[in-house]
Amino acid sequence: MTTHMFPTVIAAITTLLTFAGFGFYLIAIWSARAFLRRPRFPIGFAPPVTILKPLRGIDPGMAEAFASHCRQEYPGDYEILFGVSSLDDPAAAGVQQLQAEYPECSIRLIVCPENPGPNGKISVVAQLLPHARYDYLVLNDSDIHVSPHYLARVLAPFAPQASANPANAKPVGLVTALYRGRAHGTLSSKFEALGISTDFMPSVLTARFLERGLHFGLGSTLAFSRTALDAAFPDGLVPLATYIADDYQLGAHIDRAGFRVELAAEVVETSVPAYTFRSFVEHQLRWLRTVRDSRPAGYAGMACANLLAWAFLNLIASGVSLFSIALFCMALLFRVCIALGVGVGIVNDRQVLRDFWLLLPRDLTGLALWAWSYASDTVTWRGETFIVKKGRLFPKEQASAQ
Repeated sequence: MTTHMFPTVIAAITTLLTFAGFGFYLIAIWSARAFLRRPRFPIGFAPPVTILKPLRGIDPGMAEAFASHCRQEYPGDYEILFGVSSLDDPAAAGVQQLQAEYPECSIRLIVCPENPGPNGKISVVAQLLPHARYDYLVLNDSDIHVSPHYLARVLAPFAPQASANPANAKPVGLVTALYRGRAHGTLSSKFEALGISTDFMPSVLTARFLERGLHFGLGSTLAFSRTALDAAFPDGLVPLATYIADDYQLGAHIDRAGFRVELAAEVVETSVPAYTFRSFVEHQLRWLRTVRDSRPAGYAGMACANLLAWAFLNLIASGVSLFSIALFCMALLFRVCIALGVGVGIVNDRQVLRDFWLLLPRDLTGLALWAWSYASDTVTWRGETFIVKKGRLFPKEQASAQ
């Protein structure tokens, strides 16, 4: 290939990838429409439920997130179990303060010292389960902020008349929820929050549409019955502590056990830390390599989600031709439609309106990280380095020795 042909080839490739992005976005828009038109589960089923909250350290907005779980307008009984590996964990003091502020709520702090696997979250959850009084359980992260109707909406799909859907013989085994991110200060934090609402959530809705239902869970909310959990994990939850994508795997195992996964009519909010750029990159690569390992085919298609990046590269490679300008304007229109339709319309993330100007740099960064994610299987999680193989975590030293 001669040097003068190189820009022409790049322009042709980026044109094709931009059109592929148009196709992805059309499907995403249709998927969002299908989600909005889905039948709603009637509110009213209110069985006793246990909320499981594994903790480690202090997260941004954690105190308010805890309090939101204590302000539930839920007619049934519920309890909240907080698990820490040691009472020296600073999160323990936050739970004790919560108990003092909400004495009417059933709140228990349980020490979970065992460490059966590298996934500390599931190690704690496995030790919390025997202490749970009720047969319906809700697991979410420490920084998840919920509305007063959270439990009512999350438990609604488990109602016997809703679960026995004639169109789908599978009973409901797990309910999960869409979410948005609340950015805290830094540009990297805004990047991640914007990506959650305008990239990841559209991808989830697209997967739901193309695969005729969800077949995995989201860590924002994992509500399940003991019946489904026992069917999916007959030997207990400890084996899941070797996996990195515990939310995905929990939903996938319950789905394979003969139950179905539903999306609740509830959008929750997670706090996005004030990342430095380095910590943002580490977090994104961990998440991207986890998704790549869990869903390799779908992950390859995620490149098309960075639509503005491909259109911008086409603009440069084409020397800002009239066609490339038109292509970029069309890509911008599609990108804004998804940002407004899903980011604002479905997950109610008003930060998207503030951060519209970040869509192009976010897509360029996202494309670079997507490509970089193929460079290795190494992830950094809570200061430790692991290798991801077939969904499981291996310490880097152990994997190197093998």
